[in-house]
Amino acid sequence: MSKYYDTITELEKNQTNREYIVGWMGGYLQNPAREEQRINEAYEAGYEDGGNGTTDSASNWVS
Repeated sequence: MSKYYDTITELEKNQTNREYIVGWMGGYLQNPAREEQRINEAYEAGYEDGGNGTTDSASNWVS
């Protein structure tokens, strides 16, 4: 689980969009995605990256 916490800490330190982080957490933990009306681009990108165990598109979501 160290990778999980280290990644979240790094994303927060870089001021990454909160929706991306929430999506990343859900994808990494293999949680079901949000219902359709609550999904946005940042969440989808984070969810996909988290599911793949990467942060490839995180730089697109830095505030």
